[in-house]
Amino acid sequence: MYYKKRYSPKKPLFNYQIRAREVRVVDETGKQLGVMDLEKAFQVAQEHGLDLVQVTEKVEPPVCKITDYGKYLYWLEKKKKDSKQQKRGELKGIRLSFNISPHDLELRARQAEKFLKQGDKVRVELQLRGRQKALQNIAHGKFEKFLETLQNLIPVKVERELRRQPRGLTMIITKA
Repeated sequence: MYYKKRYSPKKPLFNYQIRAREVRVVDETGKQLGVMDLEKAFQVAQEHGLDLVQVTEKVEPPVCKITDYGKYLYWLEKKKKDSKQQKRGELKGIRLSFNISPHDLELRARQAEKFLKQGDKVRVELQLRGRQKALQNIAHGKFEKFLETLQNLIPVKVERELRRQPRGLTMIITKA
């Protein structure tokens, strides 16, 4: 049985894949040539030795650009990559312990500062085991000391207040 090869829905339509009767044409420099018949748009594209690429189909008539199809795909990939790199704000974790020393607390605060300067959010967690669960007021004091140390380095905002979890306490902070 013969299956007709179809275009990938992720890639834009070009040349004879375009099914509209009329298209709004933009040349390679970005200058609008206006609405014209599809055949006439093909002729203009072929005169320039380029392809007719459908940029958007959301409008009537669809917008088509006269450009090299391979270069257009490369440009789309590059644009997609750049938008992915701009997305920041990962959730990083800092783990405190119940018997943490002041120096180690300062080191964790500096690490949190580094994460916050990169634009990430920081989840600070303190695990409680056994009898430590009964000494929650001491654990709250550790968090306050950590936040105080961090506030001296960089202004922070508590995004999610200190919460009781099954294994301890957690809070999420961001750069103010």
